[in-house]
Amino acid sequence: MQISDLPVHHKLIKTLLDKGFVQLTDVQQKSILPTLQGNDVLVQSQTGSGKTLAFLIPTLQRLLTTKALSKKDPRALIIAPTRELAKQVFQEAKSLCNGLNIRPALVIGGDNYNDQCKLLAKSPALIVGTAGRIADHLASRSFFLNGLEMLILDEADRMLDLGFADALLQINQQADHRKRQTLLFSATLEHVSVKQLASNMVQSPVRINVSVSTAKHENIKQSFYFADHVEQKDALLNTVLRETAYDQAIVFTATREDTDRLVALLNAHNDAKLQAIGLRGDLPQSQRNNVMTAFSKGQHSVLVTTDVASRGLDLPKVGLVVNFDLPPSPDEYIHRIGRTGRAGNSGVAVSLLGKRDWRNYTHIKSHIDYDITPVAHPDHTTKFTGIVAPESKRKHSKQVNRKKTTNAAPSPSIKKRIKTMDGAEAGNMPVMRKKRRNTPEE
Repeated sequence: MQISDLPVHHKLIKTLLDKGFVQLTDVQQKSILPTLQGNDVLVQSQTGSGKTLAFLIPTLQRLLTTKALSKKDPRALIIAPTRELAKQVFQEAKSLCNGLNIRPALVIGGDNYNDQCKLLAKSPALIVGTAGRIADHLASRSFFLNGLEMLILDEADRMLDLGFADALLQINQQADHRKRQTLLFSATLEHVSVKQLASNMVQSPVRINVSVSTAKHENIKQSFYFADHVEQKDALLNTVLRETAYDQAIVFTATREDTDRLVALLNAHNDAKLQAIGLRGDLPQSQRNNVMTAFSKGQHSVLVTTDVASRGLDLPKVGLVVNFDLPPSPDEYIHRIGRTGRAGNSGVAVSLLGKRDWRNYTHIKSHIDYDITPVAHPDHTTKFTGIVAPESKRKHSKQVNRKKTTNAAPSPSIKKRIKTMDGAEAGNMPVMRKKRRNTPEE
């Protein structure tokens, strides 16, 4: 389906075409029309499938063509799990709002609170933000949601993982009226927490399952390499970054300490292909913005980061993703590798697998629908080749007991005693012996 075939305002069509959008993706084609009809929508879609436009197009259409319920309250609120993703959605919304006379606002943690209060006082029609900061402003009555027409939750499962359930329920209560339309996008709709959130926030929703999150991403070549220890992981990382063809790469680590260490290690080579910059969740917001801006502009070839950059970020030049440490969650693995192979482009995902990663590997393997068999890298021999799971104790004990039962010798038959004088059976009674009398020594 073409963008020009959508039943939306001609100004919005022109803006989209000017931005180079021509063909609708699968998630856009299946979710935009039910949303335009006013339905609440639950969407499960693979990362990198074009979800942002799937909710921005019907949102802007409503703002352009319908009368506001309130002149002061925002008409649409988009909530994202991380500051980086919220900022990216805001930039996309802002570029589409140019020329449409719609004023968006960005409200995220880390930015100046008082400046945000001044911005909210100007009554923006569209707000993009993070759940925690939005809830803070609602609690301090910086703005109200009585006239909210559309509530969009992007990456709802990730927000719940980050502990924003209470903030989301607070936002839902502040905008609890029958005219509100709710769109919930998530990598999975089957988790209990996601189902519970949806039951509280949507009414008679249209459920759209574009692609199962455990399905193989055909545009991403995935490899798993064994590693004996962290030093060998360092060597493998260096080899993979040098041998793989890419414009930019993202390396995911489990700890902030490894993030700093790997950045220093890569930059010590003085190689333009290994020029690295680090991103951690504990950095001030201004510094996080500077890191993402520098990387998106191509000033660095490698971004070393924790999971703060695993969700939603659209970095089209990323052709390689390396899992220096495997995440414990299958969903998080899928989101990590989804930073490459986006918008029809091909990508490579490499995971380094040590003893400490084996448990996470088996968990990931059991939850996806395709084979991920680890191997030794041709240039790096390893002793570690995986861990064979021991048999359960209960099963083992049953086998031992069964073996004892089958191999045990038959119990000997009990012989009955016979009275020697008359030949009668004495039965099984114990033999009564006379006590020995102690005779005095002579």
